[in-house]
Amino acid sequence: MKFKDHFSSRAAAYASFRPHYPKALFTYVAGLCAHHDLALDCGTGNGQAAVELAEYFDHVVATDPSGRQIENATPRSNVEYRVARAEDSGLPRQSVDLVTAAQALHWFDAAAFFSEARRVLKADGAIAVWGYGDPVLDTPQLQQLLHEFNRVKLEPYWLAERQLLLDGYRTIEFPFVELTTPELELRAEWTLTQLLGYLRTWSSAARYLEKHGSDPVSMIEPSLTALWGDAEGQRLIRWPIYLRAGKLPD
Repeated sequence: MKFKDHFSSRAAAYASFRPHYPKALFTYVAGLCAHHDLALDCGTGNGQAAVELAEYFDHVVATDPSGRQIENATPRSNVEYRVARAEDSGLPRQSVDLVTAAQALHWFDAAAFFSEARRVLKADGAIAVWGYGDPVLDTPQLQQLLHEFNRVKLEPYWLAERQLLLDGYRTIEFPFVELTTPELELRAEWTLTQLLGYLRTWSSAARYLEKHGSDPVSMIEPSLTALWGDAEGQRLIRWPIYLRAGKLPD
């Protein structure tokens, strides 16, 4: 299956303007494993999850089919970045303690990815897949403005795969013994500049720009600026985290 490249053109911005996952998430997923020799992070993007996993595992292999994403990934001594598809990691059978996919499962051939995960996982290994939904701003006025931009202006430019994420990946068959997961959220204190940079990483914004030749974020920027107050002042932004985790069947 041909790799659908939605992010290479914005790899540098993606590395700069994406929010960071909470430590509690990595403490939980690392705790699923009896051993911590090797983790495989698929669809790693800029390596955001991989470098956090490296705190818990001796070695992390982080794969992404986009060479541009790998070029912009955060270096770490025990993280090995590879250009490879999630469905074909190239790792030996039963060699991995933990397989992860962060904000990426909806872009995979899920059945093929899960088959590959079952192939590479050790008998006592685990898998965790997660993503985050739409951002929630800290005032009703800002939230309504962002909602209209996201769910009205840009709605036609989101690809269908996005809905798999917003459904919490619950509509995807998960062929593992599913585990109970904690309720988590992603939180960031951002300036307006950081928020605008993040909005420009959206695939829907890039698709709008490609079709119309104009940056859609520039259209919302004056209204956000008027409501934000001090543009360098930080505001709390929250994202719900959708997490599924499991073990191999006996």
